[in-house]
Amino acid sequence: MSAAFEGSQGEEIALARDLTRGFLTEVQAVHGLPVSVDVMGTVQLVVSEMVTNARKYAPGPCLLTLEVNEGAVKVTVWDSAPTLPMARAGDPGRVGQHGLEIIMAVCRSVEMHREPVGKRIKAAISLSDDQLGDAARPL
Repeated sequence: MSAAFEGSQGEEIALARDLTRGFLTEVQAVHGLPVSVDVMGTVQLVVSEMVTNARKYAPGPCLLTLEVNEGAVKVTVWDSAPTLPMARAGDPGRVGQHGLEIIMAVCRSVEMHREPVGKRIKAAISLSDDQLGDAARPL
């Protein structure tokens, strides 16, 4: 599933979450892959953070792609800004700018690449809750 965003930031973030929920619901219903409530929430959080950052810091559109491969949901966001994000040192007093820290904490892997135009950030979230020690709870 792919979607492009180039409008109102607030509406786009909500739409990205809705598209993610629909995609994962379809993955479960059509393909029979279990998607727990926890995984659903985690993927929506990652999508929300990644699209928010792309819309906030990059001029022009961004592109969201979701796919399931190798037991994980792969979230990819492309935007037009060439600067790669950097995780900041933890600071409980800092308000905001914790998105990359959150993404890195909940994802199995995170990759960032500059492109001829802009950058592409990829994150993989495991479909299994096993690494958290919980059995998958169906939606």
